[in-house]
Amino acid sequence: MAGRLNARARHPFPLPALILMTDELRLADPAAAAATLPPNTAIVLRHHHPAARAKLAAILVKIAQARGLVFLIAGDAGLAARVGADGLHLPEARLGEAAHWRALHPFWLITVGAHSERALLKAKHAGADAALLAPVFATESHPGGAPLGVPRVRLMAARARLPVYALGGVSASNIGRLAGAKLAGIAGIAALVPD
Repeated sequence: MAGRLNARARHPFPLPALILMTDELRLADPAAAAATLPPNTAIVLRHHHPAARAKLAAILVKIAQARGLVFLIAGDAGLAARVGADGLHLPEARLGEAAHWRALHPFWLITVGAHSERALLKAKHAGADAALLAPVFATESHPGGAPLGVPRVRLMAARARLPVYALGGVSASNIGRLAGAKLAGIAGIAALVPD
């Protein structure tokens, strides 16, 4: 519990319960989706094409500021700083960078991707505020990838020493299976933006 409180004290807003992940293929209009989100939901901009990402970041940061949303950029700290984002999301392969970016931007929310219990432990030691544990269920973003499954996610979240979000294949039809799990919240697309 102390780790969760310390993480919250670093930045001027509480950890969000929901995180919308943008996706170039599966979310046609991230700005329209952002306009429907409740306050204190986070958006993680994951678009990969640099020009499109920068343009979309400028749009989303304005929507986030106007609506009380938390705005993170995935993997691009320079862009996050330039547009005034609330923080950074790092993939698991780069989670060790969390301490570096924390030193440069002490009030940023820094989240990381994690796919194992070992990664959750590394994320805590690296100074991340939270981890997005994936994939919980089979997902369109990574077809053929083996999901962690609900029992394993429950166990990993219970043992984690930092807040954990369930990511990957979470939808309105299966979210109930995570009820009672020690999760900080849910991250995804389908769970937040119905078809």
